[in-house]
Amino acid sequence: MNFVEAIVLGIIQGLTEFLPISSSGHLEIGKALFGNEVLGQESLFFTLVLHFGTALSTMVIFRKEIGEIIKGLFQFSINENTLFSFKIVISMIPAALVGLFLQDAIEALFSKNLILVGAMLILTALILFLADRTKKTEKNVSFSNAFVLGIVQAVAILPGISRSGSTIASAVLLGVDREKAARFSFIMVLPLIFGSIAKTILDLEGVPEQIDSVALFLGFIAAFLSGLLACQWMISIVKKSKLKYFSYYCILLGSLTLAYGLF
Repeated sequence: MNFVEAIVLGIIQGLTEFLPISSSGHLEIGKALFGNEVLGQESLFFTLVLHFGTALSTMVIFRKEIGEIIKGLFQFSINENTLFSFKIVISMIPAALVGLFLQDAIEALFSKNLILVGAMLILTALILFLADRTKKTEKNVSFSNAFVLGIVQAVAILPGISRSGSTIASAVLLGVDREKAARFSFIMVLPLIFGSIAKTILDLEGVPEQIDSVALFLGFIAAFLSGLLACQWMISIVKKSKLKYFSYYCILLGSLTLAYGLF
């Protein structure tokens, strides 16, 4: 993997992690267009490092909220912050189980399966379109909402389904306030990303030898910086009810990807 490819893929990850257009799907499309021959564990490790970059950008944007959650946990009392933490834990369960027991199947799906990516992009478009038509509310995320969003997040491991798009849209369809839905969606993924990176490193017993450390670093920086911009932009988009435009984009890209994968 050359440096330009690493930077471009990092920017793609940073932008698409927060915009509702599937980061995993775009990464696979990007790799295919670059003719990337890195497969299996090496490809997964590079993807996880890019996710780590966007996870750090999330922590920077939501540093105040994360600090309050950590502070609330050490107060050993039931308050708004501890309840929010419990909801995050509940949302983690489905995706954690999928990651632990279906890891091999997930890796196989990430091996340039453009037909799957295209189909899942079209599914993402449908969810976004429906969510954009719902009425605005001021409802908070409930415990039952958190579990449902956890299931959605587990399904969004499939390349082509936008994790942020599907979880935010699902929360909105459940009647949750749009800004609160975006906030919960971006924070709920953090423990899973760090857990996934740790598990992968343990499974590999370190960083794969074939990985170019400079390219990896450049991809990480590109994902982090572009993630900072995209995260703030996405919150504004959700509040203004403009998800339908991303729905149109996902339909177009999904259709083109399906055609490319089939023919």
